[in-house]
Amino acid sequence: MPKKESFIINRLKSIAYAVNGACILIRTEASLQVQIVIGFIVTFAGYYYAISPTEWLIQIGVIGIVIALEGLNTAIEKLADFVHPHQHKEIGVIKDIAAGAVFLFAIIAIIMGLIIYIPKVFKIHFGLG
Repeated sequence: MPKKESFIINRLKSIAYAVNGACILIRTEASLQVQIVIGFIVTFAGYYYAISPTEWLIQIGVIGIVIALEGLNTAIEKLADFVHPHQHKEIGVIKDIAAGAVFLFAIIAIIMGLIIYIPKVFKIHFGLG
C-alpha cells in the first residue's frame, strides 16, 4: 500500500495545480486577458480619483468575480467540448448560458464602476458635486 502524503504536501500540490490553471487561463484566454487589462485600467483610475477604502473593496471584489467567472466559463466550455467534441445544440445552450453569466455580471460591474466614478469625474473635471 502506497504511503499517504502529508496534509501540507497535498495543500502545496493543490496550490501548484491552481497556479498552473491560472497561468493557462492567462496565457490562452483572450477574454480573460481583456478582463485583466480592464482591471488594471480601473485600478489606475482608483489611484487617480482617490477612491475610498470601501470603494477599493468593491472594485477589487468585482474585478475578482469577473475574472473568476471568466475562468469558470472557460472550464465549462472546455468540459463541454471534451464531452461532446462535435457541434451539438444542447452543448451550445450550456456554453451560451455560461457565457451569459459572465456577460450579466460584467454589466453589473460596469454599473458599479459608473456609480463609483461618475461623481468623481464630475467633481474633479467639471467642478460639480
